[in-house]
Amino acid sequence: MATTISFFVALFLSVLGLTRSDPTAAAIPDGCSGRRIHVRRLPPRFNLDLLATCADYPLLEDLCPYLANHGLGRPTHNRSRSWFRTDPLMLELVFHRRVLELPCLTPDPDLADAVFLPYYAGLDALRYLYGRDVNSSADHGLDLYRFLRANDPGIWERRSGHDHFLVMARPAWDFSQPLSNDPPIWGTSFLELPEFYNVTALTLEARAWPWQEQAIPYPTSFHPPDSPLLESWMARVRRSRRTALMLFAGGGGISAAPNIRRSIRLECENGTEAPPSGSGYYAKTCDFVDCSNGICEHNPIKYMRPMLKAAFCLQPPGDTPTRRSTFDSLLAGCIPVFFEDQSARSQYQWHMPEEEFDEFSVTIPKEEVVYKGLKIVDVLMGIPIERVKRMREKVVEMIPRIIYRKHGGSPGFRSTIDAFDVAVEGTLKRIKARLEEDSV
Repeated sequence: MATTISFFVALFLSVLGLTRSDPTAAAIPDGCSGRRIHVRRLPPRFNLDLLATCADYPLLEDLCPYLANHGLGRPTHNRSRSWFRTDPLMLELVFHRRVLELPCLTPDPDLADAVFLPYYAGLDALRYLYGRDVNSSADHGLDLYRFLRANDPGIWERRSGHDHFLVMARPAWDFSQPLSNDPPIWGTSFLELPEFYNVTALTLEARAWPWQEQAIPYPTSFHPPDSPLLESWMARVRRSRRTALMLFAGGGGISAAPNIRRSIRLECENGTEAPPSGSGYYAKTCDFVDCSNGICEHNPIKYMRPMLKAAFCLQPPGDTPTRRSTFDSLLAGCIPVFFEDQSARSQYQWHMPEEEFDEFSVTIPKEEVVYKGLKIVDVLMGIPIERVKRMREKVVEMIPRIIYRKHGGSPGFRSTIDAFDVAVEGTLKRIKARLEEDSV
């Protein structure tokens, strides 16, 4: 296994270009004003060396298979060009690979409008969450900070880190344990370190209050390399016949205590029959895909086919407010139903603007369902079919913006704005606004 991992890391280095001269050394094209990004050169202990630890945590599934294809994972089947067994933790690799394709990279940090830190924070966090450093989680990030201050310190000191950004492929809650917790409870304290308060952190989920955090979409399993494959999928989504009113794909809900997942599960298990007479559109009220014990996590066929057949996909909060399933449902053209604003409305405003939220989703307060007996089916059946069609079309239009297209795609396809592009654009605007604010 160790030999295999070493070979993979060497291959990763070679293809990524990190064994050669600085990949940002090419001439900067016109049109890059305000968009120049410098990729900070970090020692491999902060990124590529971490790939070799992919099998080091017995409490976790072996992560090594998901390193393939620069973090996209292995194809779902031999002939697949767009579908991969993607693990969300690999978004740091995916993002790093895509950054190196940006046309406005500069080798000169003094010319840069933003500085990208290719630090695999989620992978490095594993030793604090599951490994040998579980009792030292307050130290997470300090080694990186010491390097940034000691190695060419002018890059950091020029703007006190305000122009730096990084990707952290876990929810922000996993990096926000108070420094005062002794012994540690869960998570690391990276985002609680004053040393990183100025850095923009792109996380899979963000808390509401810290200005430096911004949620970006969980990666789905769909990473098309060209426009025809994306357009083909969107056409399939549009023509798919929606035979179920609503669907819940997930685990949990078996607790006896009142909670939204239990309410959903009971309503779905008791509602597989056809809707009330007169509805005349759906063959059954609710479909249920049991994803307990992680059986759906790397197997998109398990849930994508049912999602393609459902009009609405229920998205209750889980361990954190948002679920990867939210983005899977959007990819399938299944209108998401949320039960609290923190699930998406207040988090993903770059990719799903709040002013457009009601055009593509439904929100039902969970308290109304859990404690007041409101039936989800009654709310959804009350939405006119024509409005449902408009909402689904809005969801389909959003697909390119919430997926991460495959690296190295066709030149023409690179003009299609995807989740990565939206994240970079939002980061540049945030850094610019922050620096202008500080200069006043």
